[in-house]
Amino acid sequence: MARLTGIVLAAAACLYLFYAVAMIWVAPRFLYPFDQRGFDGQGYRLVEVAVAGADPLPVQVLDGPPGAPVVVYFMGNVGALELFRAMLDHHRDKGRSVVAMTYRGGGGTPGRPSEAVLKRDALAVVDALPGLVPPGPVYLQGYSLGTGVAMHVAARRDVEGVLLAAPYDRLCDLLAAASWLPACWLPFLDHWDSASEAAAVTAPVLILHGTEDALIPVAQGERLSGRLANATFRRIEGAGHADLFGTPPYLDLIDGFLQRP
Repeated sequence: MARLTGIVLAAAACLYLFYAVAMIWVAPRFLYPFDQRGFDGQGYRLVEVAVAGADPLPVQVLDGPPGAPVVVYFMGNVGALELFRAMLDHHRDKGRSVVAMTYRGGGGTPGRPSEAVLKRDALAVVDALPGLVPPGPVYLQGYSLGTGVAMHVAARRDVEGVLLAAPYDRLCDLLAAASWLPACWLPFLDHWDSASEAAAVTAPVLILHGTEDALIPVAQGERLSGRLANATFRRIEGAGHADLFGTPPYLDLIDGFLQRP
């Protein structure tokens, strides 16, 4: 009996290990299910930003007047800026400069996405701002997956403020709950651990999170807010993950944050 039990346990361990390896291999397909439609925004221009050790990255740029807020936008994991054009156009209509980062592998941009690639590209884009748009206070705005990109940049560059919509504390915790795997400890898997960046973020942060978000629960945003030294957390009552933009007072809160003295 003991021998049979040992065989069963060994077989179960092998199956679990095989499952873990398989999940590491397929995880990018779930993390980066990028749409390939192109961007068709009025008034924007496509500019290539030099990235050390990689091909130049095309970004969408819109010039506001000198002194206007400069919003650097990091989108969610559908990977196509066209699907976030309403938010970008709102900034345009308010007279702000916009720099919207494309993601390699999405929206017709060649390349393979990963956490390291997106974060590397984001730092290059922010470093290139003086040559892209008129000078003004720089704000980072991230939505969903893009909140981890914004946190990474805010921990390493001086900015005026950070806007996070539907953020996660640690995305790997959500992966762990969904997969029954210790995702935050698995090698070769993108962890997206914003919690580890929080102590280095000193800029004011506004976090907006829908109370009905079933993809990234509102508790994740609350947890991240508690780690930040200068954060304001606002629940958007009745909003889910994909309808924040159309749910009041989402835009009013963003405009107030960008217009504060």
